[in-house]
Amino acid sequence: MADSTPFSHLIVGGGMVADSAARGIREIDASATILILSDDVDEPYTRPALSKKLWTDPDFTDEQVPLNTAADTGAEIRLRTTVRAIRPAAHEVVTSDGRTFTYGRLLLATGGRPVPLPLDDASDGRRSIAFRTAEDYRRLRALADEGGSIIVVGGGYIGTELAAALVQNGMAVTLVHTGSVLGEDVFPADLAHRFERMFRDAGVELVGGSRVSGGTVDGSGARLELENGEDLRADAVVGGLGITPETRIAEDAGLTVDDGIVVDEFLRTSAADVFAAGDVASYPDRILGRRRVEHVDNAQEMGRAVGRNLAGADEPYTHTPYYYSAVFGHRYEAVGTLDASLDTVEDWQEPFERGVVYYLDAGRVVGVLLWGVEDRRDAARAVLAAAEELAPDDLRGRIR
Repeated sequence: MADSTPFSHLIVGGGMVADSAARGIREIDASATILILSDDVDEPYTRPALSKKLWTDPDFTDEQVPLNTAADTGAEIRLRTTVRAIRPAAHEVVTSDGRTFTYGRLLLATGGRPVPLPLDDASDGRRSIAFRTAEDYRRLRALADEGGSIIVVGGGYIGTELAAALVQNGMAVTLVHTGSVLGEDVFPADLAHRFERMFRDAGVELVGGSRVSGGTVDGSGARLELENGEDLRADAVVGGLGITPETRIAEDAGLTVDDGIVVDEFLRTSAADVFAAGDVASYPDRILGRRRVEHVDNAQEMGRAVGRNLAGADEPYTHTPYYYSAVFGHRYEAVGTLDASLDTVEDWQEPFERGVVYYLDAGRVVGVLLWGVEDRRDAARAVLAAAEELAPDDLRGRIR
């Protein structure tokens, strides 16, 4: 069934990119019609709060999570709506309930789907959560309010944030990760050991060096089988294993896809009048080269940029995004690539409390970690932009 009203701009996906894109459109065009099709049950919200502030900041409440997209931009938002296909030649989008919508320009902001745990779940998701959405947060919060024990699977940003948040909210937490030391794939060895110690000191049980191979979940709890033969039991389990970019409808429509939907510097895909942005977009960073970034700064900045371009601004996206995490009162930010297998130059003003770590590939800076260092992201970007001119001996003292 065709919808009778064509929209100037149609956005597939209801996350932070959609919110920022709608606002970007409005900066250029006050009267364009905007439709957001989202398979979420909630209107756009601030996703980082789900694993950070909602657990650790008593002054930050559920009421501060929604972004008020519809009220602020006038966009029409249809929730619980799955897009089945896009037809770029016809400028149409088809939803799973058989509706067809016509657009002038289309934005794919489909994000990604969480990597699932290999579990037989008979609890209807009540005690097994692949963490991603606000609904996942509400289910996890209900479990935390009950107290008891939980297994967190994943030693990356989301897994470590959740483990820290849950133990600080009274749960007995076991964190399963693949490394021999928590954070060893990202941080230099001494910092990784200090990072791990924060979790142990807080009471988190760490199980490293193995992956989940199977297990069962039911109304009474979770049993996990690890590849090393160990069995773990708890009242519930939550996975923070990252996402897989949601590219299916782009691939089916013949768009160029390579670790995400490939876009140019204007965030245009290989199809006319179709753009992509956010977690799902592979874009050419002006400093670091082509990449796909799954962090909030990119969602907001790229979202605004693509919204302006949807409305005709025709501006290249030149922002190099940063990302951040916070556990146990320690905040760190980063620009570029953090990979502990690279050479590093450490510049600590206060050991393990305030300092900068530079990551070098063949002598060239490709990433900057700001540990406890605030408001120096532009300085980090400047170092990356000048990387060809900087020797390792030039780095210490450069960012303060």
